[in-house]
Amino acid sequence: MNIIAWIILGLIAGAIAKAIYPGHQGGGIIATMILGIIGAIIGGTIATLLDTGRLQLTAATLSIPGLIIAIIGAMIAIFLWGLITGRRSY
Repeated sequence: MNIIAWIILGLIAGAIAKAIYPGHQGGGIIATMILGIIGAIIGGTIATLLDTGRLQLTAATLSIPGLIIAIIGAMIAIFLWGLITGRRSY
């Protein structure tokens, strides 16, 4: 996937995940984009693991199913970031 598609997927998935996830998450547009890209990688890896049974680092594509997977992955990333930093999102 080219860099423009990564940026678009990251922005869309990160913004939707932040809107869905309860509480307030800080960060601007760059943090949202990075969150979405990390979410695409997490979601793609989990989807590949469930589909093939192998742990393989992959990313979601710029499509409707890929966007859904990236949103779920971004929500997992928000949750994990909260656990690592010890912050609660109120």
